[in-house]
Amino acid sequence: MELSAAQAAVTMFLLSSLILSAVKSAEDFNDASILRRKSPVAGLCAQLIEPSGFPCSEHQTQTKDGFILGLQRVSSSSGNLRRQRGPPVLLIHGLFMAGDAWFLDNPNQSLGFVLANRGFDVWVGNVRGTRWCHGHVSLSEKDREFWDWSWQDYALNDLREMIRYIYTLTNSKVFVIGHSQGTIISLAAFTQPDIVEMVGAAALLCPITYLNHITAALPLRLVKMHLDQVFLAMGIHELNFKSDWCTRLMDMMCDGHVDCGDLLTSVTGKNCCFNSSRIDFYLEYEPHPTSAKNLNHLFQMIREGTFAMYDYGRWKNMRHYGQLKPPKFDLSRIPSSLPLWMGYGGNDALADFTDLQHTLKELRSKPDLLYLENYGHLDFLVSTRSKEDVYDRMLAFFNSLGTLSSY
Repeated sequence: MELSAAQAAVTMFLLSSLILSAVKSAEDFNDASILRRKSPVAGLCAQLIEPSGFPCSEHQTQTKDGFILGLQRVSSSSGNLRRQRGPPVLLIHGLFMAGDAWFLDNPNQSLGFVLANRGFDVWVGNVRGTRWCHGHVSLSEKDREFWDWSWQDYALNDLREMIRYIYTLTNSKVFVIGHSQGTIISLAAFTQPDIVEMVGAAALLCPITYLNHITAALPLRLVKMHLDQVFLAMGIHELNFKSDWCTRLMDMMCDGHVDCGDLLTSVTGKNCCFNSSRIDFYLEYEPHPTSAKNLNHLFQMIREGTFAMYDYGRWKNMRHYGQLKPPKFDLSRIPSSLPLWMGYGGNDALADFTDLQHTLKELRSKPDLLYLENYGHLDFLVSTRSKEDVYDRMLAFFNSLGTLSSY
């Protein structure tokens, strides 16, 4: 649905006032916002993984469109990088996150550490624009073109290259684990034969392909405000919520424009087992930047109820795709031979069960399913009980494939 001229004018005026006020007031803003934190300067290995006693090495690989991605390889705290016992597993993070999301709790609770101690060859993925990546071969982060991408580029370029790099280096098919947006890009990538042939199995936490039944209050409000379209119309291409103006904008929106009494619940749904005492530590690393175009693509999914490529509008679609509407990602193209495991929660306001049912109907295979009635969107990542409730069952799925015994 296109934004009408009247809606655009009113929304542009309101958002312009907020944004300009935010930028103007940033230096004078004295409230200690929970979002403003000093960004890490060392690599992910040195910053977060090695201090917990796990050997870790930094890797880089370049996408076909010139982005230099960061990857980390992690092994058991009792082993070393040259004696991996298990198959390679690639961890793909969600929106406004990066590879650090898998290591934010202690080694007995964080999935990245749990996998390494179980003998897997753990690889940590970071998509373009996040702080653990290394820019572009020719573009600066200040260039508009640097941010001209959406999640379809994560799927068709970033994930493709990460899987190719690991597959080539290890000479083994890769297990893929994704959370939230990481499941969107994984399932989109698996529809491509040249990618899925390098994948041995996948475990998807809070799986998403369709978003038209979400109940999350804040995202729905922002969709209604057409915030994504306003950002693009104003020439805002990078979304970095650690920046002064973005922090100020969120504070002003929550002060009378949006009900942010419980900001986390309004975004993700109620999380049963989230350790709120560690939120200051989490926010030392999160959120990571993304592009306004990516937000626009996600909001298109909510408005249109599709799992498709980015919608440029009819005539630009003709130029990009040779057709008036963007091509859909056909889930029936994912081979039935690919083992899939999915974990979803009854309190998840983003990965809604109705939308998941839509996904399951389109898949040729029947994934193994784990349903946790009281789990919300973030519980699958940082619940105090995630190992017992989720990860042990995921590992049982991987073990059932019979691949670990061959390593």
